Amino acid sequence: MHVIIAGCGRVGSELAANLERLGHTTAIIDKNPKAFERLRHDIKGAQLTGFVFDKGVLEEAGIRRAEAFASVTSGDNSNIVSARMAKEHYRVHQVVARIYDPRRAQIYQRLGIQTVATVRWTTDQILRQMLPDDIPVEYTVDNGEVVVAALPAPPETVGKNVSGFDLGGRRKLISVSRFGVPRVPDETLAIQDGDILHFSIIRGDVASLSEELKKVGRPE
Repeated sequence: MHVIIAGCGRVGSELAANLERLGHTTAIIDKNPKAFERLRHDIKGAQLTGFVFDKGVLEEAGIRRAEAFASVTSGDNSNIVSARMAKEHYRVHQVVARIYDPRRAQIYQRLGIQTVATVRWTTDQILRQMLPDDIPVEYTVDNGEVVVAALPAPPETVGKNVSGFDLGGRRKLISVSRFGVPRVPDETLAIQDGDILHFSIIRGDVASLSEELKKVGRPE
């Protein structure tokens, strides 16, 4: 798929490298032309100098065919303005914005924009949110038979109680992230739209996890 990256700092440059390694196409935007010096020499994606919320620049970057947009500049306002433009005007399916003020997270996630606060920001986190089917594994335990995997809560699970999500000996829900804040779930917790579910799970079950979750749980 085609991904537009707004901001070519450390995170943006690493993100571009990882996405291209996984076979996706990229376009990177930054207002400072020297920022592109961070990119690896083998990056094939377009490098555009300009403001990340400029419609002309976004059009040149291929936003009309983009399936994901990551705004990772050094400023909250630029990230949110460009992310909202991608989500609301161009209808990009997966939009993620970096924020420095985590108090804003709840507001933006209600707009359908996934956010990650700087203190928790890693390239892996944004890849997980944009490519949930491609990169579900967060952590590998010892020989790799058991992993920790994360995925956005499937729409079919919203409103369901987490008590039925565990499967003895094969998977266990260990954390639910809501508006960027993780919590250890108890048996009374019901899933909300936008939740990120973290499971300890047998590696062989990861591929079917999303489909299996749609079959379990009970309405709260």
